[in-house]
Amino acid sequence: MNQQTGFSLMQPAQTGAEYRKLPDHVMHDLGLEAFCLAVSSDVKERRMITNVLSQITDDAGVAAYRRQIFVDILRLPELRKNMLELFDKIQFMNDFSTMHKTTDEELGLSHLFRRLDELDDYIKTVETMRDCLSDERIRSEGLIKLRDYIAGLYEDACFSEMKADIAAMKMKTSDVQSVTLGINVNERFEAVSIGLVSVNKKPFKKSGIVSNFADAIASKDKLRDTADWDGDMHYQVIEEEKHGIVDHMKSQVDMLAGQAVFASIAGAKSTLVNTAADEGTASSTFYLDTVMNKMLASLVKKLRDTLTKYADVAIVNVSGLVPEFLYYIRCAEFIDSLMEKGCVFCEAQPETAGTTSMIAKGFYNLKLAMNMENVNEIVPNDLTFDRKHTVYILTGANRGGKTTITQAVGQLFVLAQGGLFVPAEDFRYVPCDCIYTHFPADEDKTMDLGRLGEECVRFKEVFSQATSKSLVLMNETFSTTSFEEGYYIAKDSVKALLTKEARTIYNTHMHKLGEDADEFTRESTDAGAASLIMRTEDGKRSFKVALAQPEGSSYAKDIAEKYGVTYDMLVSGS
Repeated sequence: MNQQTGFSLMQPAQTGAEYRKLPDHVMHDLGLEAFCLAVSSDVKERRMITNVLSQITDDAGVAAYRRQIFVDILRLPELRKNMLELFDKIQFMNDFSTMHKTTDEELGLSHLFRRLDELDDYIKTVETMRDCLSDERIRSEGLIKLRDYIAGLYEDACFSEMKADIAAMKMKTSDVQSVTLGINVNERFEAVSIGLVSVNKKPFKKSGIVSNFADAIASKDKLRDTADWDGDMHYQVIEEEKHGIVDHMKSQVDMLAGQAVFASIAGAKSTLVNTAADEGTASSTFYLDTVMNKMLASLVKKLRDTLTKYADVAIVNVSGLVPEFLYYIRCAEFIDSLMEKGCVFCEAQPETAGTTSMIAKGFYNLKLAMNMENVNEIVPNDLTFDRKHTVYILTGANRGGKTTITQAVGQLFVLAQGGLFVPAEDFRYVPCDCIYTHFPADEDKTMDLGRLGEECVRFKEVFSQATSKSLVLMNETFSTTSFEEGYYIAKDSVKALLTKEARTIYNTHMHKLGEDADEFTRESTDAGAASLIMRTEDGKRSFKVALAQPEGSSYAKDIAEKYGVTYDMLVSGS
C-alpha cells in the first residue's frame, strides 16, 4: 500500500482483510520460486513479487479486486508498455533529481530555473499516468479508482495553472541579464540591509564603478536628499510579515513575460538580507558581492522549497504505486508468453464459504509446463474439495506424478489469491487463510532429532497453526521409518486433520492408509477422507488422478524393478 495516499492496487480501500505470511519453505516446496525467477530478472522486483504472493488472506473480495486489475493489464499490452516507459522516467528522476538533495553550495537563479525544468517533468509525469488510465477499455475497480485519484491529484494541486506559469517563466528566463539591488547604510557607511530593486533585460555596461562612486559623493550637489529613484526602478524591501518574495518576483518577471508567473507558488518570506555588524568598508566590493549572492541564494532556496512541495505531490504519491503496478505487469508479461506458447490459463473465481470449497478442471503443474518444450504433452487433471472429500490420501506408482499434482493444487491457490490467471481450464475456490506444506527436509536439518523426530515436530507445528480455512499439503510424510511405525503415526495424523476440516492432500506410498479412508470418514463428524490414486493403464503411468482404492503394491514393484530384485530379474541375472 502507498503510505502517502493510503491507496493500494493490492486491496480495496477500507477492507478488513487479515493476512498470514506463508512459511518460508512453502514457495520452494510448491515450485513457485522458479516462477518468481522467471517473471523478473531484477532482484528487487522478484522480492516484491514473492512478498505479494506470500501474503495470504481468505478475503474473497481481495482476490476478486486483484483479479480484475490483472485482467485489464493482461489484455491491454499498450497500457503495460506506456506504464513501463513512465516508470523508467520516474526512476530516472528519483535517481538524478536534486529537488530533495541538500547542499551547502550557494544557489543562484540558474539553479532555480533547473528546478523549474524538473517540476515541469513531474507535472508531465502525472499527466501521462492520467492519460494512460483514461483508456475506456479499463473495467477494474482498482484502476478506475486510481484514474479518479490521479485526476483529483492533478486538479487539487493546480498543476494546470502551475504548468502555464512555468511555461511563461521559461519563455523569458534567457532574457534575464542583470539584477538591480538597493543597499541601506549606517553612519559609518556600513551596509545594514539589501533589497531587490528589479530584474532587468539588459546588463549594466558602464565601467568605472569607483570613479562613479567618487563622483557621486565628492560633490555636495550630487548627494541626494532622498532615496527616491529616477525612472521606473524602485527599491522594494519586502517585510517578512506582510509580503512574499514570490509576489515580488512575480511583479518583476511580469515585466519580462507579460503575464502572471509563479501565481500558484506561495510561502517564501523575504528578499531582505541583513548585513553582518562587523563588516567594514575596506572590503566593500567583496562584501557587496557576498551579500548579493547570499540574498539570491536565500531567495532561490525558499522558492526551491516550495517547488519541492509540488514535486512531492506529483511524484511521491505516484511512485509509491510503482511496485504494485510492476507486480501485475511482470506477471502479465510472463503469463502472456506462456499462453502464446500454448499453455492454458483461466480467470480464477473466488467464492464465499460453502459445502464445495474447490472445483479445479484441467489443471496442471506450472513449473512442469515452464520446463516443457512441447506443452501439448501436459496431462491435465480434475479435482474437487467438498465435505466428502476434505482429506485426499493420494497413492500411486513411484514417479507417477504424486508430488507434481500436490504442488499444482498449492500453485492454484497461491496464484489465484495473488489475482493472477491460473494454469487450468476452470478454477472455482474458497480462498484459504494459509498454506502449509510438509515435504521431506534436507538431511542437515534432521541431525539433532533424526528424520522421523524432525517430521513429527514439523507436523505438530503445521497442525497447531492450520484452521478449517487452511490448505495442508503433505508429501511422503512419516515415510522415513518402518511401514508399521509410519502407518501408526500417519493414521492418527489423518484423523486429527479431519477434526480440523482443513483441505488436505497427503501423498504417500502407504497404500493401507488409502484403503482405510472410508473408516476415517465414519469416525469423523463433518469431514470426509477419500482415496485418490495416480492411475496406471496397461502398466504405464497415465499421470491422471482418479477416486479409487489403491492399486496394491505398485510402489514396491517399481522399487524392486528399479534395483533388479524381482524374482524374474534375480534368477535370470538381468
